[in-house]
Amino acid sequence: MSGGSRHRVAVTGVGVVAPCGVGLDDFWNGLLIEASGSPRTIDDWDPSPWFSNPKEIRRADRYQQFAVAAAAQAWEHAGSPSQLSGPRAGTWVSSGIGGLATLEEQVLVLAERGARRVSPMLVPMMIANAAGAAISMRYGLQGPSENSVTACAAGTQSIANGARLIASGHCDLMVVGAAEAAVTPLSLAAFGNLTALSTSGRSCPFDVDRDGFVMSEGAAILVLERLDVAVERGATIHAEILGSGSTSDAHHITSPSPGGEGAVRAMRAALEDATLTADDIRQINAHGTSTPLNDMAESTAIATVFGTPGPPVTSIKGVTGHSLGAAGALEAVATVLSFAHRLIPPTLGTRSIDPELPALDYVVDAPRDWEPGPTLSNSFGFGGHNGCVIFGP
Repeated sequence: MSGGSRHRVAVTGVGVVAPCGVGLDDFWNGLLIEASGSPRTIDDWDPSPWFSNPKEIRRADRYQQFAVAAAAQAWEHAGSPSQLSGPRAGTWVSSGIGGLATLEEQVLVLAERGARRVSPMLVPMMIANAAGAAISMRYGLQGPSENSVTACAAGTQSIANGARLIASGHCDLMVVGAAEAAVTPLSLAAFGNLTALSTSGRSCPFDVDRDGFVMSEGAAILVLERLDVAVERGATIHAEILGSGSTSDAHHITSPSPGGEGAVRAMRAALEDATLTADDIRQINAHGTSTPLNDMAESTAIATVFGTPGPPVTSIKGVTGHSLGAAGALEAVATVLSFAHRLIPPTLGTRSIDPELPALDYVVDAPRDWEPGPTLSNSFGFGGHNGCVIFGP
């Protein structure tokens, strides 16, 4: 974050586990290839490279395994800054749902085999703060260790909250992001009965034929540092957090507020926090879930703030699907990588932009060359949670 007397916040490391690729190179290459299928999961997942023994793996829900793996990548990418561990380093690693797979499994154990057979590890495996706790213990991060359980806004709000702790001078380093592994029979049934899932199995944000989101899973972690501290230790600066905004629709448990009014306020708050104007933004990584209501509300909100056509707009959910609480963190990594590759990844899966949407500059079909500049990343969640973060190259 910049402006005033606040400290500037650098991104020095990123890591990712996603259906389109595990690790930065595979993830980026995957974003440029059209995907299919529903749900979209990380097939043949092997957590063993990131854990010391099988017992440690058994005691970590799948979502925590993803988070630990992404954190290990990010920590190494940041140059393993163990000299910054301690009381001025912390975590803000979130999940929209937490260890749902473990909970479902143990409910069946209770029903079929009785209370005495329920695992004593159920609680530490299912709670949504387990991933952040594991990461803090692994790297000796003794400062704040918190999380934001704000549905699909959780990843973005975690990055923003961690950055604020550095900008305010409370911390020198924060490991931030989110993880989700909620592709389970119960969640698929619930989201399906809510009519939120695509019945065609297509993730096609802003498309005239969009009919819901495609469930997915994954994790993304960023290492944030106070910029002057990072420079002093010779770290590579991959991006900077310029500002953020957080609002509530205060409208409906699942539907966005009319005209995306809450999203408008969140985007304007992020611009104000970054001391930027709408004309300064060079890319928008949209929430873009492929649901009729979200895409309409978000597009309308973007048009309200930026006009038409406005800056280029893309959604990686055409490839990744919707990983709920982890989505904003995955999109943050995609944004950082778009700086490095000087390309805006396309909204793949989209064939024909809905003519009822505002005439924005949607990036479809192929990646677009660009001169990296301030980029807005949006996330909006059930309950009316809105989170926006602005990254600078």
